[in-house]
Amino acid sequence: MHHTPQAASDALRDLTQAGLRRQRRIIEAPNDELRGASHSAAPAHRIVNGRALLDFCSNDYLGLSRDPRIAEAVAQGARRWGAGAGAAHLVSGHTREHHALEEELAAFTGRQAALLFSTGYMANLGALTALAARGEVILADRLNHASLIDGAQLSGARLLRYAHVSPESAQQALQSAGDKATVLVTDGVFSMDGDVAPLPALARLAAAHRAWLIVDDAHGLGVTGPTGRGSLEAFGLTARDAPVLVGTLGKALGGFGAFLAGDHDLVEWVMQRARSYLFTTALPPAIAAGLRAALRICEQESWRREHLMQLVARFRAGLQSLNLPMTDSLTPIQPIVLGDAQRCLDASRALAERGFLVAAIRRPTVPAGTERLRVTLSAAHTPAHVDALLEALHACLPIAANDPRR
Repeated sequence: MHHTPQAASDALRDLTQAGLRRQRRIIEAPNDELRGASHSAAPAHRIVNGRALLDFCSNDYLGLSRDPRIAEAVAQGARRWGAGAGAAHLVSGHTREHHALEEELAAFTGRQAALLFSTGYMANLGALTALAARGEVILADRLNHASLIDGAQLSGARLLRYAHVSPESAQQALQSAGDKATVLVTDGVFSMDGDVAPLPALARLAAAHRAWLIVDDAHGLGVTGPTGRGSLEAFGLTARDAPVLVGTLGKALGGFGAFLAGDHDLVEWVMQRARSYLFTTALPPAIAAGLRAALRICEQESWRREHLMQLVARFRAGLQSLNLPMTDSLTPIQPIVLGDAQRCLDASRALAERGFLVAAIRRPTVPAGTERLRVTLSAAHTPAHVDALLEALHACLPIAANDPRR
C-alpha cells in the first residue's frame, strides 16, 4: 500500500469487500434494568448494543475476570497504592505487591524466579530478544503466536519455522541450523486451533542441541495439568525440561499482564536485557494485588477446571452428534472451520441475532482457507449454555457432512 490518505481509503475498501475488515464491539457494563431482565450480571454474558449476549469468545477460561473477590482485591490495592505504578520496575515502580506476585508465580510454576511484564506480547518480545541475537538461529512452530514471530524478528537472529506440531520437522530445522541454534520456541496451547505442542519431544530436541526451550503457555496456564499449572505439568515436564516459561495473566487468571519464569540467572539476564521490560511502566500495583487473589483462587478451586473440561466434552459430543465440523482440540478452544471469510462473518452475525457472541477469525490471523468461528468455553458457562449454543450453531450452519459447500 502506498502511504497516502487515498491509498489507505482504497485499502480499507478492499478489506471490507473481502470480508476481512475488523471491527470493535463496545461492551457495556450491565445496568440494573438489564440485570433484572436477562440475568446479565452473570459472568458468561456481555452487554453489546444494549443486548445481553452469551460470550463464547473470551479467554476467561476459569470465569475469574469478574469475580467479586478479585475486584475487591483490586479496589483495596487501589486505595492503598493508587491508580498506577508511576514508573518502570527498575526506576521506582516495583512495589512490594509486584514482588510478592513474582514470588508466588515462581512457586506456582515450580521455578526459582519470575519477572512481571505489562503484557504477554511484551513478555515474548523480551524473552526472545534477550536470549537470541544476530548470527544465531531461532526455531519456531509455524503457527506460533504473532508476538513470538515479532520477537524472533526483532532479535536479529535468523528465524526458521518448522511444520506445525511436528518434532520431525523441528529436528530437521535444528540439524540445518547446526551450532547456531540458540532457541526453540513454541506455544503450549495454540490460540487459534486449541491443539497442544509435542512438548516432551521438543524438550528432548532442545536439550540435545543445547538450545533454550521457550514455552509460551498463555492458553494452558490455569487450565491444563492436574493442578492447573499448564501444559508442562500436563506432560509431567519440569523446569529442567523447559527452562523458559512465559505465561499471561489476562486469560485463565482473569486479570492483566504476563510473566517469564525460570532459574535466577535466566530471569536476572532477561531483566537486564529485555527492552520491553526496561522501558515501560510497571503494571498498576492494584492489578498485581488482584492477580495474587486470582492465583489463590486458581490453586484452591479445582472445581473450575473440572467443570470446564466437562463442558469441553459436552460441546464436542454435541458437535459430533449434530454432524458439525470439529477439530482434534481437547482444550477450551474449539474452532469450527468454515474456510471462507464471508461465511464466518455471516455465521457470527446470525449467532449474535440468537444471543451468542462468537468471533469470526479470518486471515491473516489464520491461513487463507481455514477461516473459522473460534468458540471458547469458560467455567462461567453452564451445561444449558453449551446446549443452547449447539442448537444455535445447528440452525446457523447448514454445513452437514454431505453439504457440497464444505
